[in-house]
Amino acid sequence: MNVANVLPIAFAALWRNKTRSFLTMLGIIIGVASVISMVAVGEGAKARVSAVFSGMGTNLLIVLSGSTSSGGVMGGFGSMPTLTWDDLRAIRAQAPAVRAAAAQQTTRATLMVDDANWTTSVGGVTPEFFEIRDWQTLKGSLFGETDDQTGSKLIVLGATVAGRLFGPGSDPVGRTIRIRAVPFVVLGVLERKGQSPMGSDYDDVAYIPMRTFQNQIQGGLQKFIAGIIMVSAVTSADTKRAQTEITGILRDRHHLGTMDDDDFNIRNLTEIANAQQQGTKALTSLLAAIAIVSLVVGGIGIMNIMLVSVTERTREIGVRMAVGAKPWHVLAQFMAEALTLSMIGGMIGVVLGSSLAKLAASKLGWSYVPRLDTAVLAFAFSAMVGFVFGLYPARKAARLDPIDALRFE
Repeated sequence: MNVANVLPIAFAALWRNKTRSFLTMLGIIIGVASVISMVAVGEGAKARVSAVFSGMGTNLLIVLSGSTSSGGVMGGFGSMPTLTWDDLRAIRAQAPAVRAAAAQQTTRATLMVDDANWTTSVGGVTPEFFEIRDWQTLKGSLFGETDDQTGSKLIVLGATVAGRLFGPGSDPVGRTIRIRAVPFVVLGVLERKGQSPMGSDYDDVAYIPMRTFQNQIQGGLQKFIAGIIMVSAVTSADTKRAQTEITGILRDRHHLGTMDDDDFNIRNLTEIANAQQQGTKALTSLLAAIAIVSLVVGGIGIMNIMLVSVTERTREIGVRMAVGAKPWHVLAQFMAEALTLSMIGGMIGVVLGSSLAKLAASKLGWSYVPRLDTAVLAFAFSAMVGFVFGLYPARKAARLDPIDALRFE
């Protein structure tokens, strides 16, 4: 007896009980599909987290001013100006791990053009801001250092604002809009960034040079920055080092003693992103482990059904042995049936799991990230389950005494 003979007989035996064979495979199908879909959805979630945080900028640190305290009530970081323009220059010059640093101030204002208007967030920024956010223009260009120093009345629009004021697909470069009766010339339209982690629209913004912002929109605080400092580290690996360097520079410049608390706060968005990634990875691993349990349950189902099959076919086994079949022939026969059930179930599970993962990704708006290695491992595990749980029934069948088997009713 060879494989060419064993497999057709195994298929024929399973086909005689189609419903029972399918129900036996169901545990394997569900287990494999669960592993494939959970891992793929988890990978999509991690890719989504990476995309959202990359939209905020690469290797990003946000430095905020200190907090106020009045009558025991804390105002929160940023409520008391402690960061100065000299602090910004010192961070640029003295922190080797810092690639770029920029100041940002923000207010809400209504932009008007002809018969259209739109209220949005208007930011005053130094030119390095766009480098830190890795934000390029879709149309037009960005303002530079000279524009900032001279207080040029230029504005760069987010894609949402440009669409609201000038219509989708229009080119507003060179057009004039007004903010609080002050005319600004549109210099460019930014590429779309999408949504923030909190669901707000990154593209519902407009930016003007910092000096223009202070002169025309909202006055500054002389030597203090009435906003935040955004910092980009040289690489992701340098983000923590950049945070340490900035902390040392600001504590030294603000003359803080060893026992004094920081009068500023630094938020490391790279660490937040990594924490979310780790949380998603842990949840995915947990769900995959639960799915593997269902594979084991499916294997127990295979063993039970094979034991029933051995009992039902005891007389058939006795006849085969009586006409010359060896014990290993019977063993191979039942092992082939167990492996066939598990492997067909595994293949169906891989297809079903991939389809479910793709459907979930489309519904959630995530990217579909299939994992070939996970599919291969899940299929291999299903085959191993069939082998392990099919071995006992097959050995039981192979050890039957032919005389006793022939007498079985």
